[in-house]
Formats: sequence, C-alpha cells, structure tokens
Amino acid sequence: MAITRWTPPEELSRQEEMLLKRLDRVRKLLGFLRLQRRVLFNDEFQAELESMYRDTGAGRDPVPPALMAMAAFVQAYLGVSDAEMVELTLVDLRVQMVLGCLGATKPAFSQGALVDFRDRLIRCDMDRRLLERTVELARETGGFDWRKLPRSLRVAVDSSPFEGAGRVEDTFNLLGHAARKLVVCAARLLRWRPTTVAERAGTEVLLMPSIKAALDVDWADPEAKASALKLLVNQLDELERWVEQHVPAKARADVEPHLATLRQIRAQDIEDTAKGPRIRDGVANDRRISIEDAEMRHGRKSSSYAFNGYKRHIATDLDAGLIVAVALTPANLPEQTAMPVLQDDFDHQRIEVSELYIDRGYIASDFVEHVVANKGEVICRPWQFSNRGLFAKSDFDINIRNRTITCPAGQTQRFIFGGLVSFGSKTCRACPSRSQCTTGTTRGRQVRIADDEALQQRLRNLVSTPRGRARLRQRVPVEHRLAHIASRQGDRARYRGVRKNTLDLRRAAALQNLEAAHRQAREAASTAEQKAA
Repeated sequence: MAITRWTPPEELSRQEEMLLKRLDRVRKLLGFLRLQRRVLFNDEFQAELESMYRDTGAGRDPVPPALMAMAAFVQAYLGVSDAEMVELTLVDLRVQMVLGCLGATKPAFSQGALVDFRDRLIRCDMDRRLLERTVELARETGGFDWRKLPRSLRVAVDSSPFEGAGRVEDTFNLLGHAARKLVVCAARLLRWRPTTVAERAGTEVLLMPSIKAALDVDWADPEAKASALKLLVNQLDELERWVEQHVPAKARADVEPHLATLRQIRAQDIEDTAKGPRIRDGVANDRRISIEDAEMRHGRKSSSYAFNGYKRHIATDLDAGLIVAVALTPANLPEQTAMPVLQDDFDHQRIEVSELYIDRGYIASDFVEHVVANKGEVICRPWQFSNRGLFAKSDFDINIRNRTITCPAGQTQRFIFGGLVSFGSKTCRACPSRSQCTTGTTRGRQVRIADDEALQQRLRNLVSTPRGRARLRQRVPVEHRLAHIASRQGDRARYRGVRKNTLDLRRAAALQNLEAAHRQAREAASTAEQKAA
C-alpha cells in the first residue's frame, strides 16, 4: 500500500475561472477552498494526515488523505449524506473543482472510504488538527494581522443543547429494546432464528413487533400497568437465565454487553417491592435513555427547557473571531465538566488565556482557578442569592484579606472558604434588625462562604459598574458563533456517541473558521484596493 500525496494544480483553468465567478454570490466558501487548498493542505500538514496510514506495501492504495479531508469539509458545508457526497464528485462541477477532479468520469472515492477516513481521524485524534489547521490558515492567508494580536488570548466559552440521534424510550420500551438486542445476538451465536430463542427462553412478549402490543393492557389503569410490568420483568429474568445457561462460554464476550445493558435499565428504572417490581419514583442518577446511543442523557438548559442528548461547547478567540476549541458532553453533566477537554485543546495549541469570558456554569472548574492563579482575569456574572425579602449575602461586609464577615448590625465573625458562618443565637435574638435578617427561632443567622468567595466578590463588584457590565457583554461573539454552529449542524446530532459527534462539531467549527478567514481576506483585499485607488 503506497500513500499518494494530493497535488492538484494551482493555476486556474478557464472553466475554473468561470465557476469561481458563479461562486461569487452563492456557496462562496467553495471558491475560497479552491483558491486556498494548497495552502490549507501544505506538504507539512499532508504529512501529518498521511501518518494515520501505515505504508506496509500490502493492500489497495488509499485515496490521498488530504483529498478525503477536503471532501469532509465540502460534505459538511453542503450538508449532504455520504452517498450523495460520492455522487457529487461525479455530477457537481463545483465539487469537482474543489477536489481537483474536473471532468471525472467516475467517483473520486467510495462511501466506505469516507467512513474509513472518519474512523482514522478519530483513532488518531486528527480531527482536532483539522480545526487547528483552519486557525493556522487564517494567519497564513493574511486575513488577520496576527502581529497586532496579543500572544495570550481573550477567550469566551459558551454551550448549547444538542439533541441526540438515538431514539428516546420509556421504561417498557427500553427493557423490550434491550431484550431484543440480546435475543438477536444469542440467535446469531447459536445459529438459530430470533423467534426460536424467544420461544425457548419463555419471552413470549418479544414475539410481537411491539412490547406494549404484546402486553395489551389498559395503560391508564395503574393495576393493569403494574401487572404488565411484573409479567415483563419475570420474562426478562427468565431470558437472562436462559442465555447464561445456553450460550457457550467462549461466546459470552459477545452477549455480555447486551446483558449489561438490560441489567442497567432494570437497575435504573425498576425497584423491587413486597408487591413485586414497580417503576422507580424520580430519575436515577445518570439514567440511560436510549439503547442505540448509550451516552445520551436527559438535560436541562433552564427550569422550563428540557432536552435529550448532549451539550456542545465552543471556545472563541474574541480578537480574531475564531473558534479555537470545542467539546461535547452528555446533557446531564454540568458545564464545568467540559473545561478539561477545552483546556487540553488550549495546551495542544500552546494558548495562554489572559481573559476568560464564561457563564456561571463553568465557574467551578479547575481551569478557572488556573487562569486566576496565572494572573488572568475571569469575566462572569456572579451567583445571585435570594433570601425572601430578608438581608441578602450582599448586605454583609466580607473581608477576604482578614477572612471576616460583618452583618448589617455590625457583628463580626471569622470564616473559612467553603464553610458556613453561624452568628450567635443570643446575639441575633437581641438584635433590633432580627426581623429583617432571619426567621429562625433557635439559632442565629447563617451565611455560606463559597470556595471561590474571593472571585465571587470581585465579580459582584464587576457587575455593579457600567464599565463592568460592558465587559460582560463582550462575550456576545461566542454566542453568535454558537448560533452559526447550531444552524450548520441543526438541532439533532448526525451520529451516535460523544466521540463521533465531537468530530462533527470540530468539522463544523473548522468551517466556521474558514468562512471567517474568507470574510477577513475579502475585507483586507477591499481595503488594499481602496488605498491603491
């Protein structure tokens, strides 16, 4: 197997000049990609892409990796499927021009080649390099005057909901779906039909296309629903025992993941009582909501907005307008869990953050402490505490240097970070301001001191001034970038699982950077023309 380097011609043909004129109004990025393809995929970067392949001398020669990377960009930009992308390399002149195959009489690659290339990007973490390369391209094309930009960056981080691609099901259907996957796997190993396994295992409910149709009860009747659940759980328990007894030990590794999924759903959604199994009240911690996508979770953007899937996070360089890092997390995880992933990307690019613009969900992360420890600045709204008309925490004088807190009546107590300050009950009972401070009858007023109280105090001072509030508004560009990403990707994930969707998010962010570089390059060229005139 020999790896061929992608060397499309740099000089424009007459046909390409005509196509570029047509692309001056619509699909402008395709024209930019054609003009900058040799810069984007220079020899050094092509060598990095080629490192994903082993040159063993055996097997078929792969399509040039740089060509596949360009195809991945074009596919995401046009928003087409793998099958359609393959066809476009044969029937769309714009795509042929970008890929350097104008006049081709056969597709430039197969669907399998696209899938294999994405898998290689994931295995080698090269999708991160694709994103980084678009940042480098902006520098090399002259769209930005990087000499005037600070070496340490002003970075803003934000997140948005991202619905997962897997089907979300209720408890009955989750159990049935997991059981069917187990039956199909066991049937394949035993070389039986799935219906035969279901019959032998005593799980008649799986013989019908729908679990609820097989149970056939009035689902509005609590007693009938409880009886149906008991029947289903008993049959699934029998299925587990049957599989353990009849699937050969050497094949157990194949069925074990399906057994684990079934047991996970049962443990999270069902609890055993004296009257039999019942659906658990509330939601189990880290509850699984989909069989096809094991990493999707329930999440909330606010108290009134729930979603199922993931959260996408982006970090934007506010001065250059480029996305420098992205992360994807299950929807149930707090925003702060994305910061280690973003920090890893910062470290990979040797980015130092001098100013970090975030919302409050990220403030408990270690990276915030890292920025503060390195003399950086964190710009964020502080946590607000309501005390139902009584004195709020902001009415107390907190002295960070002396670690003391003084109430509105002048009583002072010492504190420790992360601790709870309790004012004396006798002192509070005798205080003339007691009715404005606490409703407690057996103890005095208590105030919680945060672990990052010093930072919270600085943020409270920040929002109290017009200049500080203006600085908070400087994170608006990251919200715009995130809106563009959401428009490009849509509200629903293209793939299943965190890692594949991280690749898709990085690809969308890379396209956003390419459009920014194109726009800045056009503006720079226009400015140069005006000066020349």
